[in-house]
Amino acid sequence: MAVFAAITFTGELFDPPILSKVVLGFFVFCGIASATYIVNDIFDVKKDRLHPFKRFRPIAHGDISVSWAIIIAVILASASIFVATLITPAFLIVVLAFLALQFLYSSFLKSVAVIDILLIAAGYILRVYAGEFASGFHISVWLLLTTISISLFLAVGKRRSELTLLLGNKKFDVATTRASLSHYSERLLDVYATLFATSTFIAYSLFTFLENPGGFKLSIGILMPDFLPAFFQRKWLMITIIPVVYGLMRYLQDIYEKNEGESPEKVLLSDRPLLATVVIWAILVIALIYFIGSS
Repeated sequence: MAVFAAITFTGELFDPPILSKVVLGFFVFCGIASATYIVNDIFDVKKDRLHPFKRFRPIAHGDISVSWAIIIAVILASASIFVATLITPAFLIVVLAFLALQFLYSSFLKSVAVIDILLIAAGYILRVYAGEFASGFHISVWLLLTTISISLFLAVGKRRSELTLLLGNKKFDVATTRASLSHYSERLLDVYATLFATSTFIAYSLFTFLENPGGFKLSIGILMPDFLPAFFQRKWLMITIIPVVYGLMRYLQDIYEKNEGESPEKVLLSDRPLLATVVIWAILVIALIYFIGSS
């Protein structure tokens, strides 16, 4: 959904021609990301068979042969690249850059400590840029910093959960299953998680305070009389800080108390309070930008 960030926060979400391009871009990234996941599983098939949970993945489990997996990945990647050419040249470049980075990650860079986290985060960041290039609208520097921070936070959470999982299963060797994890300690990853959770909160808070998104606004003179401080009339977007803070705290709880976080998508879909928080945040953002306004 990061692809929709640019048009959402610039007030162009309901512009049909622009929205259609971004929706098309969303499906392109669904296809290209699926192809890279398959490629990653092909490279990791032997190691995944030694993993307590990844050994049940289709390729590692033998449900799909490596040959068929390669064919599916090539079809998905080819179709996605073709559709990307129909959007914008800049969007196509981002898609190709995403594909190249993911291939480098899957082939050998996932074994390099720190670099592996940066590349996981880069995948999320490129999705936001893809939405920007597909729509032609730019996100603010504070929203970009928020994207970078939360991407690093999710990547660190993924590694922290993997390490906790493997350390809790003595029959699985950390270095054999995931080489880069042997270079991390739980304490180090805890520091990383704290750092990027904090930077996400600060960057997003500054974004809501400083940003002045456009869009269709309705008058709220009755609800907010002129005699009230102007501050409360133009900083409505700051309300969305509340679900963001709760979401960060809930996600940290999933990582540390439930030992989840290896797959951010699965955590989001399996944790109902967290999913509800994301939905509430999205509704608030759309309502505040497009109906109430922040100025």
